[in-house]
Amino acid sequence: MASGAGIQIPSRLPLLLTHEGVLLPGSTVRFSVDSPRNMHLVSQRLLKGTSLKSTIIGVIPNTRDPDHDTDDLPTLHKIGTAGIAVQVVGSNWPKPHYTLLITGLCRFSVTSLLKERPFVLAEVEQLDKLEQYTTPASDGVTAEDGELGELSQQFYHAAVQLLGMLDMSVPVVAKFRRLLDSLPRETLPDVVASMIRTSNKEKLQVLDAVSLEERFKKALPMLTRQIEGLKLLQKTKKRSPDNEKRVLSVRKGGVLPGRPFNLDEEEEDDDGNDTVALERKVHGANMPEAALKVCLKELKRLKKMPQSMPEYALTRNYLDLMVELPWSKSTKDCLDIGAARTLLDNDHYAMEKLKRRVLEYLAVRQLKSSLKGPILCFVGPPGVGKTSVGRSIARTLGREFHRIALGGVCDQSDIRGHRRTYVGSMPGRIINGLKTVGVNNPVFLLDEVDKLGKSLQGDPAAALLEVLDPEQNHSFTDHYLNVAFDLSQVLFIATANTTATIPPALLDRMEVLQVPGYTQEEKVEIAHRHLIPNQLEQHGLTPQQLHLPQDTTQNIISRYTREAGVRSLERKIGAICRAVAVKVAEGHRVAKTEDTVTPEAPTKTGDKAAPPEMPIVIDHIALKDILGPPLFEMEVSERLTLPGVALGLAWTPLGGEIMFVEASRTEGEGQLTLTGQLGDVMKESAHLAISWLRANAKTYQLTNIVGGPDPLEGTDIHLHFPAGAVTKDGPSAGVTIVTCLASLFSGRLVRSDVAMTGEITLRGLVLPVGGIKDKVLAAHRAGVKRVILPKRNEKDLEELPANVQADLDFITAVNLDEVLNAAFDGGFPASTCTHPQLSSKL
Repeated sequence: MASGAGIQIPSRLPLLLTHEGVLLPGSTVRFSVDSPRNMHLVSQRLLKGTSLKSTIIGVIPNTRDPDHDTDDLPTLHKIGTAGIAVQVVGSNWPKPHYTLLITGLCRFSVTSLLKERPFVLAEVEQLDKLEQYTTPASDGVTAEDGELGELSQQFYHAAVQLLGMLDMSVPVVAKFRRLLDSLPRETLPDVVASMIRTSNKEKLQVLDAVSLEERFKKALPMLTRQIEGLKLLQKTKKRSPDNEKRVLSVRKGGVLPGRPFNLDEEEEDDDGNDTVALERKVHGANMPEAALKVCLKELKRLKKMPQSMPEYALTRNYLDLMVELPWSKSTKDCLDIGAARTLLDNDHYAMEKLKRRVLEYLAVRQLKSSLKGPILCFVGPPGVGKTSVGRSIARTLGREFHRIALGGVCDQSDIRGHRRTYVGSMPGRIINGLKTVGVNNPVFLLDEVDKLGKSLQGDPAAALLEVLDPEQNHSFTDHYLNVAFDLSQVLFIATANTTATIPPALLDRMEVLQVPGYTQEEKVEIAHRHLIPNQLEQHGLTPQQLHLPQDTTQNIISRYTREAGVRSLERKIGAICRAVAVKVAEGHRVAKTEDTVTPEAPTKTGDKAAPPEMPIVIDHIALKDILGPPLFEMEVSERLTLPGVALGLAWTPLGGEIMFVEASRTEGEGQLTLTGQLGDVMKESAHLAISWLRANAKTYQLTNIVGGPDPLEGTDIHLHFPAGAVTKDGPSAGVTIVTCLASLFSGRLVRSDVAMTGEITLRGLVLPVGGIKDKVLAAHRAGVKRVILPKRNEKDLEELPANVQADLDFITAVNLDEVLNAAFDGGFPASTCTHPQLSSKL
């Protein structure tokens, strides 16, 4: 380092206004220059100058914000440091700026300003003279005795003591030792103050100390404070080479931007410390060997990479994610089957199949602890509690729960993540979920898996194949991680409204559990166990303020909601609670008892006690006032008053529904018209029905409109399915169409309490269909008494509740003869000449 003792600076100096760091004589500091005045100074003086004097500039501290550099010159500090610019580097990113490396020479004071634009030029007076010490600091002889000599000796010994507490093998410490022995003593306060822990305010105090004696007095307490801090650090922390190196705040590659050489512990190389801590976390994450190898490789690259590189942040984020992932952290399962059964029963009414499957999993986990997590798929209409059952399963097992909504996802990167080569890359939802829950055996709920989309960004359903395959998910590879992660202990639960839109390959990897709609009795029980107490709590009401009888609840279910689940029912109960809340807020009393006087509090003659509060009871009159007229009526008997109408059963993603089929005929050319927005399969069923009836017209004595033996001769048939805005398709309406047309051709009425479902063939056989439980529940809700089903669907009746089986009369049919006999009162007349039944020889 240079001293200012033997240097003569020009009397006119351009001034560099700095807002960070203080340059002291003998120190070297890197400054970033981006304000207009400073930019002009660099471009017009430093870059164009050729002589040594042209590179000498004055550095004046400026505490004003450089981003608000206006035309008004800020107030300058009275004393500055003349310095020589040893390096100038320019850059245009992120905005145009210069970086200057300046070595301080001597102090000066500003006597007058010569100009302010385009940069500041001032008349200066040099302050550091040659009349003081010129001997090296290591010499024991002083040029003057007295207080100044004692201060210099005391300062020198304190500096030696500080070096004795540091490791001389560190290059910066060794360099400081050489400087201490070779520098003149008048430069020691400036050099040491620039290297030890000091604030900018303290450095300004040293800069303002023009007198050498005052300078020693300002710098000595700072040096003493640094020594005491190191002593305290040694007492509380074990000595290690890393700790001693961290005392120095100089990067190995050069000087810190905007900061001098510094022994300040808090201005240490934070990046080095963070890297050490990160490496310790990597080794403590207990990750597999392959993942550890990748992390150590990335960590090695990170240590060699400067922070200014964009890839530095990407690599650091990747390592942070790898450390935070639960490679070996897991929760212990609660395997008490009795407690699990009680918890599931308290949370959910009915759903016996789902509860039984959870208890089976717990029982097997008791016998074998290494059981892989099952891949379950709950399929059922909306509002039946599929998502809430998944949450209850997690609570039953004592596991963490995480829900991933897949509805509308059309990018496979949402599942598998992005490769780290892309800007803004991030891991997929599976890995993010594991990071969120912090364990490797949570319950993952993949909600609405049937509503995944497909786009140019790939097929997310295909990306789920590896996640939901028990034979593959033990080595699931996310594109962002690029290392395998074990998902075999995760309990995956998918929910869907229908399996029709789930790709077959994905459906094959899941264990499908059907969740049918609720019966009316189950809805009443659910309402009084869960919905009503929940809505009362949400609306600030108590059972003493509102009472809903079971008859009222049944009325809401049958006449105001028609659904498989209970969402609409909960909304209707919420509407009732809001109406009652208004009455309670107004202080309304629905019922009052006769005024009485309590014996504990006798009143004066003529005084009356306040009548007690009575709950508001919702009956059918109050129900109509709050919810309006009923939305649904029992219209089955009213619509079966003419020939050519039959009642069928249909399955929808929202549950079972009843479906009317209407037919009419007029004179024409034998054309068949189909309306009601029908699919191709249902149109084929209509043609099958017409063909079968024409082939068996003589058998069943069917005639056309003019009395001929062919039902279609001179007759046009119009077949209509009401609710024309709803798309209808499927084979299960075949028997209903046959019954409707048989009623039309025979002129007889179909029984008003009969509903039916089944597929037909051209030979008159009745084939099985799906969704029997949902269809039967829909018939039960509609008040139907007799249900005609295919014979091969008889096994599906075992899933029905006992009360539904008791209320309905089930007719299982093998052929259309049995269907027609059950659909009409007294059977359907047939001639004695019937087709002989041939037994199969296969």
